[in-house]
Amino acid sequence: MLTLLTAALLSFSDPAGDARGDGGYILPTRPPVSADALDLRSFQATPQAAGMRFTVGLGRIENPWGAPSGFSAGVTDIFVGRGLGGERTLDDLRLRTTGGGWTYHLRVTGFGSTLTQVPEGGGTPVPLPAPTVRLEGTRLVIDAAIPPGEYAYWVTSSVYSPLSPDGLLRPVTTPGPTHLQAGRADAPVPVDVLLPSGETTPFTQGTLAPVGQTRDTRVLILAALGGLGLLLVVGATVTLWRRGG
Repeated sequence: MLTLLTAALLSFSDPAGDARGDGGYILPTRPPVSADALDLRSFQATPQAAGMRFTVGLGRIENPWGAPSGFSAGVTDIFVGRGLGGERTLDDLRLRTTGGGWTYHLRVTGFGSTLTQVPEGGGTPVPLPAPTVRLEGTRLVIDAAIPPGEYAYWVTSSVYSPLSPDGLLRPVTTPGPTHLQAGRADAPVPVDVLLPSGETTPFTQGTLAPVGQTRDTRVLILAALGGLGLLLVVGATVTLWRRGG
């Protein structure tokens, strides 16, 4: 469940043992990848210097492809937004957002990581400096050039494949030792998503709810200032009317 540790640190937990999509995904066996290595367990977000630090906890760390980073079982995607506006499709994961859209997208693999940003007003995401990633036990610690602030997050874990251009092993319906097998051809790509409730809705309906700040506080502040300004105008008008009377 969500725990507010401080005004600057957000921490979320995710149920263990749910890294099989809707429950019926069958993981590849060549090379072997355990469900624990793809199982999201926790997520933390905190400002760090001029950027944001994200810490992703997994069930275990495995390196089936021998990456120099020490991990290569999965692909971790982190989508970051303000809760209003932004992109609604989670790139190539066959999922859509609820509760707003994203502006920043981090993709973390054992062979390299990327960060992109959607321009204001929409359009093709542009690359930003690559995040730095290090291992701490079974956690990935990710420092990214995202302005410090409160955000909404959509976090997913997928199977890594060096044979696809984007590093994602997509589900198919045919069995095979190198396949990620699912019950339908258009099944979502991730095998686990950050969802403290443990629902399988993302895999049955294709939508993922955010965690974190799901409302744009900037809009709320502007609305409050507008309301305050209106009250001041009304008060001044009443005062002038009384004086005139």
